[in-house]
Amino acid sequence: MVFKNDTDLIRSLKKGEPKAYTFLVDSYHHKLCIYTYGLTNDHDLSEDIVQNVFVYIWKNRLKLKDHFLVKNYLYRSVYNEFIDQYRKRKTVMTIEKKYIDALNHIVEKEDENSLEKLIALVKKEIGNLPPKCKQTFLLSKQEGLTNIEIAEYLNVSIKSVEAHITKAFSILRKTLGGKMNSILFLLFGINKNLKI
Repeated sequence: MVFKNDTDLIRSLKKGEPKAYTFLVDSYHHKLCIYTYGLTNDHDLSEDIVQNVFVYIWKNRLKLKDHFLVKNYLYRSVYNEFIDQYRKRKTVMTIEKKYIDALNHIVEKEDENSLEKLIALVKKEIGNLPPKCKQTFLLSKQEGLTNIEIAEYLNVSIKSVEAHITKAFSILRKTLGGKMNSILFLLFGINKNLKI
């Protein structure tokens, strides 16, 4: 069953039509799980958060307003549920406002499928970097090693390490443009204001 627009979908949900709920879950479950995984870095917790949001929407369907964007409402609800879960788990989870802002920026600015596409594109571009350049970049950004540690590990000079990282950023920036910092931050927690 396909709904003409969000208003049509919301009205069907309010009537308690199971097909409307199924449509909602089928359309957004996977996308919301990807978004939530970016926040939690935990597949099980992501699934729980998204499931909680869908259950809440169904239980409170009569309170839904007829005229709002379903996508925005879902992402905002998932984000709020994540914050609630975070407060309960404060001791085991760390949270960075910048990290969450980067995710929200991507979600707000892009269409629904773009988060997956962008992440896939960045991974592909990193995979296409020259071998030494890629190895140095991943040791720095994925493994979190300092330039000195990388230089010792690879038995090269610190200048060589810096040159490889600079080259990697230069190549990625040409391909990815303005989205590069947000996506790299999403994948590796790299400072969005990094000056390279």
